[in-house]
Amino acid sequence: MQASDTYQVLGSGPRKVLCLNGWFGHAGNWGPFVDSLDRQAFTYAFMDYRGYGRRRGSGGEYTMAEIARDALAAADSLGWERFSLVGHSMGGMAVQQVLADAPQRVQALVGISPVPAGGVPFDEQGWGLFSSAAKDAGARRTIIDLTTGNRLTGTWLDAMVKNSLANSDEEAFAAYLTAWAKTSFVERIKGRKLPVLVIAGEHDPALGAETCKATWLQHYPDATLEVMANAGHYAMEEAPVALASAVEGFLGQPR
Repeated sequence: MQASDTYQVLGSGPRKVLCLNGWFGHAGNWGPFVDSLDRQAFTYAFMDYRGYGRRRGSGGEYTMAEIARDALAAADSLGWERFSLVGHSMGGMAVQQVLADAPQRVQALVGISPVPAGGVPFDEQGWGLFSSAAKDAGARRTIIDLTTGNRLTGTWLDAMVKNSLANSDEEAFAAYLTAWAKTSFVERIKGRKLPVLVIAGEHDPALGAETCKATWLQHYPDATLEVMANAGHYAMEEAPVALASAVEGFLGQPR
């Protein structure tokens, strides 16, 4: 895997794909999913946000707009004029920000348990839990357990929390919550016609099929929804081979 300060590259194929991770992820943490990707047909770039992964300590605005600027700069650095985007969770909102800012460059979108372009509403209790997660490892564990249906081993939960803590600045993690929960730019993307695949985990109580139907499928006329069996919010960890098959089956179609 080739790497720069801002992204890691996997594969050398003609189809270019930029991948943006979720709130708990980073460029080097897409799980076993990457082991099933076709490196001959596709070139994947996994980008670190400011304050995450290789960019810990970078400082930044920690906004969707900044992520989109950095994503376009990464594409420029790679020499990619047009490319597809895959976004998980928070990254699902970020890929839409890229689309809003540079629609002529985006060939297709894949959202995996994706945050919609209108953000995510919270009640007081939910906001209290999520906003405490920047400082509280236990809150991070509770959130990961909740969003995967309270059904997975504690060993895996602990590893996910440890990886998140080791690869995110507290300041950035806290600020990105506000960015993905409270940013809205629906009017900039609604009605855009391009290939869009939305993948929802069957055990995801927050950004599952019903939420995707009410948001993404209303925003994009050509969007299709696939419900991923045996997965909650982290299909790249829970159902990696099925996820890779769905993503590449979609992105590999003639356009």
